[in-house]
Amino acid sequence: MGVVHHSNYVRHLELARIAWMDEHDLPYREYVAQGIHFATTRVEVDYRGPVRFDDELLVTVWCEWVRGASLRMAYVLHVGPTLVGVAATEHAAVDGEGRVRRIPSERRSALRKLAIEE
Repeated sequence: MGVVHHSNYVRHLELARIAWMDEHDLPYREYVAQGIHFATTRVEVDYRGPVRFDDELLVTVWCEWVRGASLRMAYVLHVGPTLVGVAATEHAAVDGEGRVRRIPSERRSALRKLAIEE
C-alpha cells in the first residue's frame, strides 16, 4: 500500500516515551536498575494521515497524568506540517515478575510536576 504499517506507530510511541523519560525524568535504565518497569496497559492511536517510506516523522510527547502505580502519555505525530496521528499510552509500574508496584514517591512527585492534564 506504500504506507507504514499501523503497528509500527506503537514502536515510534515507545521510542518517544523513552526519550522523554531520559530528557525530563530518569533514564528508563535507572528505573530498571531499581527493579521497576512500565508495562503498557493501553494504546490508543487515531490515524489522521499516511506515513510513507523515508518520511521524517516527528513525535511530540508529554505526560498527561500520574497515579500511584500508573501514568498516561500523550502524543501527536507529524510529517512536516501535516498531522498524521494522535495517540496515548497508559503504563503500570511493575516489578521484574510483573507484579504492580507503586511508583516511588519521589519519582511520582517529579512526574506529576511534569504532567499536563487535559
